[in-house]
Amino acid sequence: MSDRLQQVLADRKERHLNELLDLLRIPSVSTDPNRADDVRRAATWLIDDFAAHGFETTLLETVGHPAVVARRHPHPGGLTVLIYGHYDVQPADPLELWETDPFDPVVREGAIVARGASDDKGQVFAHVKGAFALLEADGELPVNLTFLIEGEEEIGSKNLAPAIEANRELLKADVALVSDGAMLPGGIPTLTYGLKGLTYLELRVRTANRDLHSGGFGGGVPNAATAIATIVSKLKDENGRISVPGFYDDVLEISEEERAQFARVPFDEASFAKGIGVSATPGEEGRGLLERLWARPTLDVNGIGGGFQGEGSKTVIPAEAMAKVSCRLVPNQDPEKIADAIEAYVNEIAPPGANVEVIRHAGGAWALSPLDGKAVQAAAAAVREVDGQDPVFVRTGGTIPVIADLQQMLGAEVVLVDMGLEEDKIHSPNEKFDLDLFYRGIHLSAEILRALAKS
Repeated sequence: MSDRLQQVLADRKERHLNELLDLLRIPSVSTDPNRADDVRRAATWLIDDFAAHGFETTLLETVGHPAVVARRHPHPGGLTVLIYGHYDVQPADPLELWETDPFDPVVREGAIVARGASDDKGQVFAHVKGAFALLEADGELPVNLTFLIEGEEEIGSKNLAPAIEANRELLKADVALVSDGAMLPGGIPTLTYGLKGLTYLELRVRTANRDLHSGGFGGGVPNAATAIATIVSKLKDENGRISVPGFYDDVLEISEEERAQFARVPFDEASFAKGIGVSATPGEEGRGLLERLWARPTLDVNGIGGGFQGEGSKTVIPAEAMAKVSCRLVPNQDPEKIADAIEAYVNEIAPPGANVEVIRHAGGAWALSPLDGKAVQAAAAAVREVDGQDPVFVRTGGTIPVIADLQQMLGAEVVLVDMGLEEDKIHSPNEKFDLDLFYRGIHLSAEILRALAKS
């Protein structure tokens, strides 16, 4: 770190904290219609902060809450970096479990405690302050920089994709940085380069025009609950492999380099199982647990029901039953193609007399950046500069649709630079963000921009 950047970071430390506390005081709860004015107030607060530091700003209106776009492009034709985050937050309920007011942030035991402290105001604000510190230290940014900070991530970002599509030129970037997650336990520097996609289906079975008396009709009619159980039981074989024809056709296998990176992750299967209270870790035979969690497609039953479920007994043969099924998908799998395959298969295996309706719910594309790409390697170089150690490269089983949008619509190479911790209690009472990680994030963001300029 240059002496000048180090001095700026030291001089602005108190200001950076106080500004974050100001932003955290705004209750920008996107799901609450009564907070719509506060959501917009948070957006305009950011707009004003960017404008005061010489960024061109746009309050990007959507069908719902606005997105903040701030650009400083001093290098025509040069590398353009987009930093994505969100300024909206989860509701604070249940309020009685908070030790302090969720929207009156406090610093306690070395951490900022407030709703949004880690998810995601603190993390994205570290990027904002990192850019400002670098601008002050060096006189100009080393790359073209665009911020896209939305106000609807906590309600599914449903209006963001159309906004990106309509503003491709405004948002076009070579690299996209995202910080909205947690490092590995122990604060091990972590870079996430891949996420899974998603297909979510609801299977509804109907067998008769009403529930039937089990004494009058038992042994002579189809049973919807038995039918849904039969269908679900045939979705996987005895070795944990998904039985849907064609399900694995497009799966991209992990490379030997990735396999080596997975081996570097300090992961203990027994501790993993104990931590969540399970006695076994079943799954696709012949694949390690980390590979299954991060890089193999999955199919899980998320809910199942049918027939009488009240107190006591009721002797009926149910006419309706349902199951909800989600698939986490890996690179090269298409969510719609997978949905088509499952729909065809469940109709094929449905027992006689069982009419199956397949309802399609949420979906999302996977995302993957090359380990040797400029985004991943620049972020790794910055981690080495700031932390004095190599990061661990990971994938995640989660799905963040906006990441795929940034890749597919803008052509950006994406890397997730995780700044928080698993114990930050995001979405829960007493959410926190460690002060040292906030300051680290500011420094790390500045160094990533420098490393990208060198790439």
